[in-house]
This record gives sequence, structure tokens and C-alpha cells, in this order.
Amino acid sequence: MRELDRSRRGFLKASAIAGLTVIIAPLGSRAFAALFEEKILTPIQWDTASGSAKFRIDGIAKVTGSKVFARDVRAADMPHWPSQQSHAFMLRTTQADRVYEGFDLSLLGTDLQPDRIVTAAELARDGLAFPAFYGDDMLLPPGKTPAYLGQAVAMLIYHDFARFRFAKDKLQFRDEIIRYGEQTGPLERDPWGTFRFVRVGGATAYDEDTFSSLKDSMLFPSAMRKHEPVWTAGRQDGKLDEQGMFHAQNMQGELDHPPANWLVLERNYSTQSIDTAALEPDNTNCWYDAETQSLHMVVPTQGPHEVAESAAGMAAKCRSPVKKLFLHPVYTVGYGSKDHFTVPFYGLVAAMYGDGRPVRLAFDRYEQFQTSIKRHASKMRYRIAIDKKTNLLQSFKAELEVDGGGRCNFSPSVAMVGASAAQSIYYFPKSDLTGVAIASRAIDAGSARGYGTLQTMAATEMLIDEIATQLGLDAIDLRLKNALRSGMKNTQGAIPAGAIRVDEVLQKAKVHPLWTGRAQKKAEYELAHPGNRYGVGFACVQKDFGTGAEASFAKVEIAADGKITLHHTAAEIGTGVSTSQAIACAKWLGKPAAEVRMAMIDWPELPVVTSGDPYMMSQGEQDRLSANPRWSPGLISPSSATNSAFYFTHSTQEAARVVFTHGVWPAAMALWSSGIGGGQSAPLVVRREDARWVEGKLTAAGLEPLTLQQLASKAHDLGLVTGAVVHVFNRWQWSEAEFDIDGVTERLPIDGLSLLHGAGKTDANKAKAAPVQPAYRALDRKRVFIAPVSRNNAAVTYYSAVGTLVELAVNEASGRVSLLSHHSIMECGNMLSPQLVSGQLQGGLAMGIGHALHEYLPLYEEGPGNGTWNFNRYHVPRASDVAVWAQTGEVLPPLSETDPPKGIAEVVMIPVVGAIVNGIAHAIGHRFNDLPVKPQNIQEALA
Repeated sequence: MRELDRSRRGFLKASAIAGLTVIIAPLGSRAFAALFEEKILTPIQWDTASGSAKFRIDGIAKVTGSKVFARDVRAADMPHWPSQQSHAFMLRTTQADRVYEGFDLSLLGTDLQPDRIVTAAELARDGLAFPAFYGDDMLLPPGKTPAYLGQAVAMLIYHDFARFRFAKDKLQFRDEIIRYGEQTGPLERDPWGTFRFVRVGGATAYDEDTFSSLKDSMLFPSAMRKHEPVWTAGRQDGKLDEQGMFHAQNMQGELDHPPANWLVLERNYSTQSIDTAALEPDNTNCWYDAETQSLHMVVPTQGPHEVAESAAGMAAKCRSPVKKLFLHPVYTVGYGSKDHFTVPFYGLVAAMYGDGRPVRLAFDRYEQFQTSIKRHASKMRYRIAIDKKTNLLQSFKAELEVDGGGRCNFSPSVAMVGASAAQSIYYFPKSDLTGVAIASRAIDAGSARGYGTLQTMAATEMLIDEIATQLGLDAIDLRLKNALRSGMKNTQGAIPAGAIRVDEVLQKAKVHPLWTGRAQKKAEYELAHPGNRYGVGFACVQKDFGTGAEASFAKVEIAADGKITLHHTAAEIGTGVSTSQAIACAKWLGKPAAEVRMAMIDWPELPVVTSGDPYMMSQGEQDRLSANPRWSPGLISPSSATNSAFYFTHSTQEAARVVFTHGVWPAAMALWSSGIGGGQSAPLVVRREDARWVEGKLTAAGLEPLTLQQLASKAHDLGLVTGAVVHVFNRWQWSEAEFDIDGVTERLPIDGLSLLHGAGKTDANKAKAAPVQPAYRALDRKRVFIAPVSRNNAAVTYYSAVGTLVELAVNEASGRVSLLSHHSIMECGNMLSPQLVSGQLQGGLAMGIGHALHEYLPLYEEGPGNGTWNFNRYHVPRASDVAVWAQTGEVLPPLSETDPPKGIAEVVMIPVVGAIVNGIAHAIGHRFNDLPVKPQNIQEALA
């Protein structure tokens, strides 16, 4: 490699890892430069009157087909790379119950043998292994039983495409190339993780809990016996875990022998494994330049920071020296499948054995089905008790088992979140919720959209509907009677943040014509459509958004001409985050950012450091580390479906707020006081809180409206703040810190801050000299206020609610379910972009419909691990499946203009699942507890 072209955006240097420098480099040159950020992102067309965008920032590229993904990049597109592109593919096992003993490539003859073969022996020799998060055996060595179906055993590298293509075609679907030995049966292992949340409330829903996870402790097994968790014996006056088990045992006894006025229902539910079906199959294109000891990686990822950090640690241990790692994050589509996935690290391996050539590893759809992260197949055993006299829920015992497959990934977290979310929208005085993530020979499952809550909350909605039927109650009335309300505690003992507005969603659904007219419509429809059954179903859920350790950087700058530039750590994964964050600047600066740079992970302007595990550290460790004014419990979060609206917007708007408060506002006061902008002078009192942007101009207290260009020019002239970099961290509560800004101490909901000031006016003499570029100055915080580590036990506190009504018809002969219409009611605060919210709703509904009725993958030998699955066997919903022309939605108005936007991209997919199953029950009088509900299941029920 020769010296990088630095003319485009420059490159960003991160801290060295074991002597290795990580560089987040721009993608540029030739065709790619014409297609990527400089051209692909169109400045937002802003309607100042309505304060809204006309189309998303990448909208033109999307509709014209010119949007570029990592999969589109070849070596010839990259500056200073060799132009010859090599290619690689993997050999994988399709059995996981016998010893792997090698492979046979004789089918290829002599002409199609690979240029390089990489096996576990080469990796062991050269010191290459997965980062610890991903476990062992990056390539399975002979003599071991595969941990899961589809486990990689070798990588074959070709230096010309034709031979690569012919060889891959010859070997695909040929199981005989893998040799197996003795039959051992599948590996048996302990669960990836086990969690238990026990809560016994006080006298009322608002009193202090007798016992809860937040107040006391989460529960963990005392041991494992035959790979099953063993729980400690309960003792009322024992240690915290013994006290928790004492209450759990009492609940069990009460459910086994309930009072006479209780109805106790016990049901088992199951949901399937599904493929996330992301538009872009997994891929990498990587090059190792031995001459300069540089490793270059083009990757699609939801978490560029995680890939950079993990790849650097992996490369630092390699026998081949790597001094610089250049990571090129590229726009992608994920749904969780590109969050902490293994493919970037296989790409790194390919580069190290590429003989100095860039190597492209790009899966076809068969390989994608065989390897990509799946949604967890789940089993749930629920017991719910309700008082038949008061119709109030009394107790909830839930046991959740998610199949994590052959690698751990995020399975423990998914089990924890799924269990803690099982309460859905309801208040339970007593609850005992257990989540277990088992290890199996299935493909590994991870952070697929829904994150365990899709499975548990859909089941809860099915059971609540059944309880209503048994009690002869209107199902929405029962929900209203038991809805969680503001100030009540969740099943972890935490009071949800902000107002809980589930009752408003329920009230709107109760009076909707689909619900009020369902009996009459059923009679009319079935009379007019013989052989079809009509049904209406409803479900309502509220889902958490966030992880309890969300962190991000944002930089907002205004140039002297009023142009706004935004840099952010968020990666664009198809959610529209680049658009929403550009728009977020308008709250404080009157218009959106004109230039946006996403997936920035190096921030030299604000050198924040992190250490320790934000979930597992002790309070003492946090207190000690936070004495460092640049330390934070977390650095950068991966992008997910729902963390952009609330979490990423917070960092963007806090940076913009600082620029406004310490740059734009004092510039406005200077202009008004000096008579510029209409010849006025400031009145005696002008309050900053009276400032308003009206049609793109700033005014306050009746003063002359000023354009951002006027304000920015003045701020630069006066040497005021013209740029701010902030770092934020959230553990179900924003970290706050005190900073001395221009002599004034301010407490802000951020934990790191760096400021850029304008250069001031330059006189004629100074103008002749080379201009001095002002630099950012990082501020040391005076004090910091980080949420206590005990907040981790809350599991979740931020919720957004969605209710969905579904109108459907069931054909008695075929068993096919047709969706006639569906209506959703959302609560998501102040929307940054209503169009993006609508898009998330429509896409989420389609995914939920697929989960309820269509999508299904067998877990084991008959499933995608055998390499034969594609969309010819896997039914994703089409337009005809989702009532595309008859779907409607509405959003609750925010409580005020200060409501933050909430993440809704996951929650919108969940209630439609329960609504469909409840609608089928209304149509045919039979309840299904296993998903998906297939036509043959309905035929059997009707037989």
C-alpha cells in the first residue's frame, strides 16, 4: 500500500491496541467515491414551514437503486489496493453427532484445487482465534464433534473468479466431501445463561416491595446438575437468594392450591426459529499488505467499534505482524444479524492467507441461511392467577427456555430480557420469572429483532385473551382493569421511566369500529363468504428499548455560513438513523444538518476511556474509576432497531443544545442588543427559554427573527462556541456531570464534553497570514453522577406501547388465513420523522405476520444447518399476506413538545402476533399455542 489519499474526509486514528493502531478510513476513489457518502447522501430538503423533511437522506439512492452496500465493493474500488480480487468460501459440517475427521476435495480434480486451504492447523500455528466473545474453534479441527450444524472446518481461497465459481458449484450440497468418524451424539453443555426475577409487592401497587430484583437481588442457580439449573433452598431469614427462593416457593404452593376465588390457567407455548432475512447477505472484503504490515477490512456491521476492537485484538496475536488496521464500515441492513456476528473475523483470516491479494468472502443465500444469526426458538410455561371476583391479576409464574444454538452470542441477555418482559402491559402483585438460554447443535441465535420479547409477550397476550373468554369478559376491558400505570412497579421492582400510556392505547382500541362491530361483521361476512370464518383479534404490548448500557458520541458544528455538520457513532443499518439524527439538530439550530457522517468511532477531540463490565462491575469499582474525569462505563453502542430514536438522539441534541446555549443564543443577544436585525435593542428581560425557531429563524420576546447564517457568523466573530462533542451513557438513567463552560458551572446529562470556539474577527493584517484553525478543547468534568450499578437489576425501565387490531378470514377447506385489515395504535413521544415511523410500523408488521403465520426453520438436521435452505422453502410475507392496502395506524399525541422520541421499531412487530392468534380463535373457536399457525394446523383443528 502507498500513502492513503487524505483528501476525502481524512482518516481517524484510534488508540493503539498492543502496538497496533486502528484507523477508521474513508471509502473513496474512482467508482466507489462517486457512489458512497459524498454522492449517496442527499442533503435534506427541509420544509421550514412544517419543520419536516421531504425525503430521507438516502432516499434518492434507495429508489434509484444506487445505494451501495459492503457487498458491492471490490478491490478495484478501493484506493491503493491491488486490483486483482481473490475469492473464498467455507466448507462446513452438516452433521453434529459424530466426530469430524477431515475433508476430501478429489471432486475438484487437479484444475479446480484451491490456491490456499486454511484449516484449524494453520490458525493454531499462526495464533489466530476468535475474540473471546465468540468462543472456540473458529475452524473445527479433526477429532472433535461439531458444536453445531454448519460449523466451519476449512476456508478455500482462489485467486481467479472462474475457478472459484466452478469449484464452489461442484462442492455445494455435496455432503460426502466431509469425513466423519464414530457417532458420539450431540455435545451436551450447560446453559449459556440462567436468570430469575422474583417479586412480591407491598400492600398496594405503589408501596415498597417485600422482595424484588431491584430492591434485593436477581437470583442465579447455585449449581448445575446434568446441565439443569439447581436453585438454593428457600429460607425466610436467610441470604438474599434464599429469601428470594422462599417467596418463589410460596408462590408455587399458592398456584398449586389456590384460593377458591382464583382462576389459575397453565399453558405451554412455543415459537419457532426464524431467519432475519436481511437484504444483504453477510460478506467481507479484506486485504493484508505485508509490505506495510497493514490490514484493511471492508465490512457491513451494526457495531463498527466492536469489530474494530475485536479485530485489533485478534490481529495483535497473529504471527504475521500487523501494525495498522484500517476498518471501512459500510451501510448495511441488519435486524440484529450483523450485530456481533462472526463473518468479519473470517474475513480477517482470509486476508492473512490471501498471498498479498484482497480476498472477498460473500455468502450466497444458501450459505446465509446456513450461518446467519437466528431468532431464538423458545418454549414457555406460563401460570397466571386471577381473582374471579375482582378480575384483578394476582400471580404470574413463567419459565422461558430459548435455544441459543452452538455459540453463546447474546443468548443469556435474550433470555433475561425475554423473561423480564413477559409481564407485557400488566401489573402483577407477585411474579416469579425464569429465563434459561440452552446450548444446542442449532445455528447460533442472537440479537434478532424482538430480542426475546416477541416470544414472551405474544404468549402473554394469548393467555390473557383466553382468561377473558373463560371469565366471559371483554378482552380489552380485562386489559384495562389490569394495565400497568404510572408509578406502578414492573416485575423487577422498578418504576418505569416517564408516563405509562397503555390505558390510552386500550381506550382507543376499545372504541375502534373493528372491535365494536366484530360480532355483526362476523355474521355478515360468513353469510356473504360461505366456507370462510371471520375473526377479529387484539393484542397490546409495551416493549423496553435500550440495553442498560447505551453510549454514544456526537459532534455538532456550525460553520460561519450557517452550515450544520453532524458526526455520530451510529451506523446506518436501514433504520433511517442518518436522516433522523440530521433532523434532530433542528430542535436547537432551526434546521437539519446538511452534512452527516455516521459510524465514526474515533474521537480525538474528546478522549473518553472505558474499562470494566458495565453490567457486572461493583459499586466500589465504578466509584473508583469515575474519579478519572474522562472515564465512562461504556464507550459506543452498536446500532439496533430501537436505540436511535431515544438514545442516539440524546447525544445529538445535547451537542446541539451546547452550541445553541453557548454560541447561537449569545450571538442572538449581541445582534439584538447592537440593533442588527431590524434596528431594535434588547428589552430589559429576554429569557433563553422564550427562544423559538419560526420558519427557520430565531426569535424571542417579539424580537426580529434572525437566520442561522446571521447567528453563526456572529458566533464565529465573537469567538463563541461553534462546535461541541459530547459523550453520553445510560444505565436506565442518563449519566450527568458538571462542567465549567466559559466561567459558568453547568450540570448536563452527558459525561464528556469538548468545545470548539470561533476564531474571532480577523483584521486585514491577520488575513494575509495563513489562517489559524481553531481546535477542540476537552473539558474535565467537575463532578459526575452515574446511575448506581444496582440499576442493572431493573432490567428495563423505558417502554413504548403499541396495540394492534387484526381483521382476518380463515378458509375452512385450505386452512389459509387471510388478513383483511389491521390497525395499530402507537405511543412513541415526539416523532423526529413521521414517515420513518410509518416505515418502521409497516416493516415491523410484516415481520410479525411472518412470525405468526409463515416463517419457520426446523432447528436441527432438517433445518438450514444442512445448507439446502433458501427462499424457495422459506416463506417471508408478500404484499398479499400483509393487507398492504388496508393497513392503518395512528400515533398518540405527545404529552407536550418536550416529550423525547421513543424507540418503536421492535415493539411494532409484536402485538400483531398475538392479535392474529386471538383473531383465529375468534374465527374458529380454537386456540393455538405454537407458532407459526400453519394451514394444516387449522385444518386439523377444524376436522
